[in-house]
Amino acid sequence: MSQAAHCTMDRARDVLELLERLGMTLALAESCTGGHIASLLTDQEGVSNRIERGFVTYSDEAKVEMLGIPQDVIARCSAVSAEVAALMAAGALERSRADIAASVTGFAGPAGPGDEIGLVFVSVAARWTGVITRECHFGDLERDCIRERATNCALELIADAASAAQRQR
Repeated sequence: MSQAAHCTMDRARDVLELLERLGMTLALAESCTGGHIASLLTDQEGVSNRIERGFVTYSDEAKVEMLGIPQDVIARCSAVSAEVAALMAAGALERSRADIAASVTGFAGPAGPGDEIGLVFVSVAARWTGVITRECHFGDLERDCIRERATNCALELIADAASAAQRQR
């Protein structure tokens, strides 16, 4: 296992322990990570009850049908945008019983002309706070590397949101 993967596993364990300590649950809406975050979190022993549900919404149609993203927003802004990432997180929160929802959308590999490989948007929505979105430019790296970095970013934002939500309760 690479050093980066080991650090990601440690971060996942820390996030789950934080959610456990705060009594919070998490929903995920993943596009370019393809369920990697949910898999990583549910691989951890003892606290996987903190994962309420996950949505893998790789296609635009899945984002519309499963998360309620308006088609016109995707057409106007692109599926890889801050607007869609925020709506994905809000949609996952609305369609779950979770306290926090995180979303990831981006280009982990070659897409279409003008699309920036490594451009990823990560959003987190919490019941007691608003939506936070981060725009990441990871660069033209290997697909797995982009997904790993997007996962780390999501875990960091989830931890921040859980701490902020706990203060707002």
